[in-house]
Amino acid sequence: MKGKNYQNGLKRIIDIFSSLILLIIFSLISLLTALVIKIDSPGPIFADVPERIGEKGKKFKMYKFRSMIINAHYLLRTDPRFKKLFNEYKRSSYKLKKDPRITCVGKFIRRHSIDEIPQFINVFKGEMSLVGPRAYYPDELDNQLKEYSHTKKLVTKVLSVKPGITGLWQVSGRSEVNFDKRIAIDADYIDNISLWNDLKIIFKTPLVMISGKGAS
Repeated sequence: MKGKNYQNGLKRIIDIFSSLILLIIFSLISLLTALVIKIDSPGPIFADVPERIGEKGKKFKMYKFRSMIINAHYLLRTDPRFKKLFNEYKRSSYKLKKDPRITCVGKFIRRHSIDEIPQFINVFKGEMSLVGPRAYYPDELDNQLKEYSHTKKLVTKVLSVKPGITGLWQVSGRSEVNFDKRIAIDADYIDNISLWNDLKIIFKTPLVMISGKGAS
């Protein structure tokens, strides 16, 4: 099954049941993660970040375990101490190889994508899908479109579906590519969306999590 019929039917059914089952399976890991986050550094268990852009441009709160210091997102953009880091962040398509805001526990849970377990709540609620494009911050997407204006049509296509916990570019070994190439990969996924392609991405994801490749 593929295309709109798959997106509007079976894909949502798979998302609902899979997210519920995975939340139960990862419940113990989630409890332990929450505990070590509280022990490791002051602050909330979940990341205190702005809303992301979802399907059809609708904003939503993405749940992630906190892997950084308190107010990391805000400080990066406003604190003079992080001005150089923020410029590097923008130059590297909003990805940093070395980020001093990440906590000790955060390094481990980000490397193995444990911080993303709470996103199964978003999937269950219908804000995300197990497989789909990346969900961007509003300011990130605006700035990327200014730099890569030729990607506007691709971005429109990417925003026509729900973002995913995992996706084609995450498992393709090309997680370090710039925005224009990354958005092209996500658009290609949408052009060829099907149950079979989703299953291939899902089966590849555990290996990426264990190896730490593609962690963002």
